[in-house]
Amino acid sequence: MGVSGAGKSTVGSRLAHRLGVPFLEGDDLHPAANRTKMASGHPLDDADRRPWLASLAEWIRAAASSGRGGVVACSSLKHSYRDAFRRTGAEMRFVYLELTPEVAGERRAHRKGHFMPAQLLGSQYAALDPLDRDEPGVTVGASGTPEQVVSAALEAVLGPDG
Repeated sequence: MGVSGAGKSTVGSRLAHRLGVPFLEGDDLHPAANRTKMASGHPLDDADRRPWLASLAEWIRAAASSGRGGVVACSSLKHSYRDAFRRTGAEMRFVYLELTPEVAGERRAHRKGHFMPAQLLGSQYAALDPLDRDEPGVTVGASGTPEQVVSAALEAVLGPDG
């Protein structure tokens, strides 16, 4: 989880590979209307996100039921969104990829071909609820290389012997 530019897709896909589990790019489940709205510079509201969150929760439920589990890369900015995922009954750990607005902005400025424009980054930070103590997860600094972040995430989730 984290804001745009934190490395969720890169880190998530590498984590899934290292763990030998399926990976889901959460953005792939956004309805076309959501993508269009963001591409036009308008942030999503909770009503826009509702069907997307339901689709993500269904994927999580199915991955847990399969016995394999999985890794999902999605912003998951609000505590209430993460609660919806926790209500699936799946055992999960959130990995919050923490990044300063300056570094996220720099990364977004060099990113090509993504539907979410850089000007929406501020709205993501405004909506962001960092992990609370009651949430199963870890906060990992995301300013390093992808491999450094993946290693830190694995160690934080699985322990040093993971």
